[in-house]
Amino acid sequence: MTGTGQETDKTGETGETGETEQETAAGAMPWLTPPGRRRLVTVSIVFAGIPAAVAATVLTTLGSDGREPGGGHQDFGVVAHFLLAAALVLLAAWTGGRLAVRLGQPPVMGEILAGIALGPSLLGALSPETMRWLFPDQVRPMLSALAQLGLVLFMFEVGRELAAVRLRGAAHSFVLVAVASMSVPFATGMAAAPLLSDGNTGPAGAPAAFALFLGCALSITAFPVLARILTDLRLTRTLPGRMSLFAAAGGDGVAWLMLAVALATAGGQSAGALALTALGAVAYCAVLLGTGRRVLLGLPALRRPGPAAGILLVAGVAVSAAITEALGLHALIGAFLFGIAWPPGHPVADAAAERTNSVARPVLLPFYFLLFGLTFDLGAAGLTWATAGLTGLLLVMAIATKFLGAALCARLTGVSGRDSVALGILVNTRGLTEIVVLMTGREAGIINDRLFTVLVVVTLITTLMTAPLLRVTGLHPGSAAGELPGGRAGPAFERVGERRGAGEPDLTGHLERRDPLEQQLLGERPPGVGDDGAE
Repeated sequence: MTGTGQETDKTGETGETGETEQETAAGAMPWLTPPGRRRLVTVSIVFAGIPAAVAATVLTTLGSDGREPGGGHQDFGVVAHFLLAAALVLLAAWTGGRLAVRLGQPPVMGEILAGIALGPSLLGALSPETMRWLFPDQVRPMLSALAQLGLVLFMFEVGRELAAVRLRGAAHSFVLVAVASMSVPFATGMAAAPLLSDGNTGPAGAPAAFALFLGCALSITAFPVLARILTDLRLTRTLPGRMSLFAAAGGDGVAWLMLAVALATAGGQSAGALALTALGAVAYCAVLLGTGRRVLLGLPALRRPGPAAGILLVAGVAVSAAITEALGLHALIGAFLFGIAWPPGHPVADAAAERTNSVARPVLLPFYFLLFGLTFDLGAAGLTWATAGLTGLLLVMAIATKFLGAALCARLTGVSGRDSVALGILVNTRGLTEIVVLMTGREAGIINDRLFTVLVVVTLITTLMTAPLLRVTGLHPGSAAGELPGGRAGPAFERVGERRGAGEPDLTGHLERRDPLEQQLLGERPPGVGDDGAE
């Protein structure tokens, strides 16, 4: 009995186990025999591949009405074209950024060149039909909307980064170098404007607006790109690195102010209207940077972490950009000012800005690179001796004035010759900020396509040369760092909190990780040093 029962139990268990294994093998359907791989492929071709091929052939035959791609005929709809174009833009920007890093360049340069490659300068020159099919006229407004959103959010981040730089007993040499690196190229550009205006001004290029714009174009130093180069080369803690970043912060702020004046002048307004625009701009700046920041701090959205802070940020950027556009300035000025007004060092505000930047920078900004690439045609300027001469002249002016203004001033205030040379190279970084300025000037009608193309070439060359020239000088981490002129341990600048966005470096680092030299530059006493400087 016992043995029989045990056998019965084992049989039952075996039967249940066998059924379970069969159900598992057959996908809970024991009556279905899995087909072999060859039969599965055959069935797929007969019942899926052939019908799809027939349908595609019929659609192609019925749709071939002789119209060119992008000329109003959409093979699979505007939405599908938009999604395809968006995927291509993001992949091209990512690939260009990775290639740039491998070549020792900042990723943004690869992304800019990828946008140029998708435009008439390369793809349009090789296959105009392909470019028109990929980016038809019906799709470009959608891509442009994404580009504008990415651009205003980028300008917000630029303003936020510049607002994070604080003077705190800065050495006179830092201030003088910042002024010289801005004033010398700006004055040179304005002085050369009357000689270069013939054949280079746009429809709204009044002499004063053209002179102001050319001065801005020659004096820009791209703060975000420079910060990335300094991080990649591990130069953020060196004296030239800190001086150049300080100069870029102050110079870019002044340059955007001058650009706003140039845009207002280019509008053809009367003296009274221009004064009214200036008064409105000053009033808005005072309200936004004064009362506006306090109002932001009191809003419930910034009291606790959550999506409300991000929504407030994007909405605030959009409203501020719309206000400055309505005042007769550019929308980018409003986004830039809102970035300056965004509460510094506030944990909720900083977290919201970093989250927004982590999406806007890699996802939205590449569409601006495409928009720039579609409007930039290297062949539009004409490969003539006159164009080549203009390019060479502006290239020499851009490099020489920036280099001499910063390097000579630094040398005269006591900085070593090697550090002065490195500083002159660093401040020639123009990058994306210059591209934005040039696009703004052309859209406003201050410059024409020829000068726009020439200045873009100058921008690309001066930015791409920065990292290689620094390597040629033999500058390496720690080699250029030294005392401030006169042996004084005066501070350079500080950043309020960890105010960097996604991919942006912390330019000072945490206090506990700073070396004694860096603490000198920041005006802090190294451990073990008393008030009198004695250990």
